[in-house]
Amino acid sequence: MDFDAILADVGEFGSYQQLVIYLVLLPAVLPCSFHAYSQLFMAAQPDHWCKVPELQKLDHISSKNISIPAEYRDGGLHYSECKMYDLNYTDLIENYVFVENILTNRPDTKNTLDCKHGWIYDKSTYQNTVVVEWDLVCNKDFYATLGLVLFGIGGIIGNYIFGYLQDSLGRRPSFFIYLLIECTFGVATAFSQNFIAWVIFRIGVGFTVPAILATPYVLAIELVGPKHRTLCTIVSNIAYSLGLVFLAGVVYLIRDWRQLALATTLPFICFFFYWWLMPESPRWLLARGRFDEAEKILKTMARINGKSLPANYMIHLKRKYEAEHMKKNNNLHERQYGVGDLFRTPNLRKKTLIITFIWFTNTSVYVGLSYYAPVLGGDEFLNFFLAGAVELPTYLFLWPSMERLGRRWTLCISMVVGGTACLATFLVQNDTAVMLTLYCVGKMGISSSFVVLPLMASELYPTVVRGLGMSISSVVGMLGPIIIPLVNYLGADMMVLPLLIMGFLLVAGGVASLLLPETLHQHLPQTLEDGEEMGLDIDFCCQPPTTLEDIETEKDSIEFQQIELRIDNSNSCKCDTDNLSTIKADNNGNSEEGVEPTEKFEHKKNIESLKRAQIQSEFELINDNQ
Repeated sequence: MDFDAILADVGEFGSYQQLVIYLVLLPAVLPCSFHAYSQLFMAAQPDHWCKVPELQKLDHISSKNISIPAEYRDGGLHYSECKMYDLNYTDLIENYVFVENILTNRPDTKNTLDCKHGWIYDKSTYQNTVVVEWDLVCNKDFYATLGLVLFGIGGIIGNYIFGYLQDSLGRRPSFFIYLLIECTFGVATAFSQNFIAWVIFRIGVGFTVPAILATPYVLAIELVGPKHRTLCTIVSNIAYSLGLVFLAGVVYLIRDWRQLALATTLPFICFFFYWWLMPESPRWLLARGRFDEAEKILKTMARINGKSLPANYMIHLKRKYEAEHMKKNNNLHERQYGVGDLFRTPNLRKKTLIITFIWFTNTSVYVGLSYYAPVLGGDEFLNFFLAGAVELPTYLFLWPSMERLGRRWTLCISMVVGGTACLATFLVQNDTAVMLTLYCVGKMGISSSFVVLPLMASELYPTVVRGLGMSISSVVGMLGPIIIPLVNYLGADMMVLPLLIMGFLLVAGGVASLLLPETLHQHLPQTLEDGEEMGLDIDFCCQPPTTLEDIETEKDSIEFQQIELRIDNSNSCKCDTDNLSTIKADNNGNSEEGVEPTEKFEHKKNIESLKRAQIQSEFELINDNQ
């Protein structure tokens, strides 16, 4: 059933859709952006060094100068975080009163040992984190990274489970189930008594993070007509980026991880009041045959949009649905498509692999750069704020460039520019300001490509396997949030290493995008045969995208050929008769033509003139209709 035709009757993007989208669905995006990245600050690792009980009465600088060796890290000398000098500190304190005397008379030793009495943490930035509370440093410094990995694994499992929930129970109840689970585990996080409990609660939050973002987006798309879906995509991404900006303000004001867990969860409890405001998707209701519920929503939609529906409107819809349902039951023997169809033919197989690789690259780098912001150097709160804020200007030029340059070149340029900026950080790794600038350019690039890719992928996969192809690519892409924390962990000794890896992935993905055909103003492939014929555009990677003018010119040419063919067919009998000679043969072998040569030539000229006049007349009629 074509719901878009129904939207034309009740309003495709009227006051009803605008109120629901702007006041209900866009705020519903915020829980995802908050919970996806708040864990970075809960598990932040502040500066730390070995605790020496004998030196606790001294200030931190003097204590470190006496007991902590220096080591080369991140391009410079820093106090060791896990080693201390092997000295008798009791004798030093008893024999020398002043710190200068201790430093002067301290035995010259290179012997070091691991911290024996715990650690002292610099609390100038964070009052308390899970790392500080449970000493997750040195030989336990991987624990915080493990928490992010398990959070990502929870996201993949939850996305799989809740995807079925959304299609079976509906969009509206699914959202509130996600919200209940997320709020329950989010509040429980604040009361964790050990690391294991904290990880379990974070996995519970991770179950809902991708799903609770997808549901408002899907519902918004299903409420509007085709012409307004692009706008819904833009404003959904803007809402997500604003969520990152708001989160930067929250983590700046709240520096204790338990309070932060509550601050990023409790405000969203008020979203349960949306139960009376958020509608179910009428598109989903009609597809499920729940006409009474759909009728109420459609009548409300039409009334607020200033439209009126006939009294028997839903009766006709129900009859149409029953006819289509009966036809579908009669065609159960039709072919069912599976994952194997994506890889059965050469061109579709290559496109599937390329799209999936680019999807993995985009997800990995977007999440990786967002995770990397706090450890970039300088003010980590400002860095995270900029990581979200720089995404907003990209939407000003992204969509115009997609219409002018096409999907492929926009995707390629976004990824290559972003990747080059990340790679360039290797040259300026000692200049924090320049590194931050390059980081922001990289984040802008990946933010742009993150919007373009799903649209381009949906235009490349044939209709019969489009949903399947998008699901496969996105699931593989979600492996990125699992792997990328490990990449950032590798950057503990070389801060620029994760940026180099992400930069390489971006450039490789950008180059790979040129192997895909342009989809701007192209017909969507319907069957597997259509997808195979679309092919890979390797030999024409520099060919500009097709414009609307090209399509109109091609359309006029086809129409001209069709008209000429139609006229030829209509005049074929007459022309054949005119061109034939009526020969009367006699016994002497003499012949007599029924039409003289001069008369025949003049008649042929008249036929050609008539044909041109007919063509011109039909073109004028076509232009008048357009």
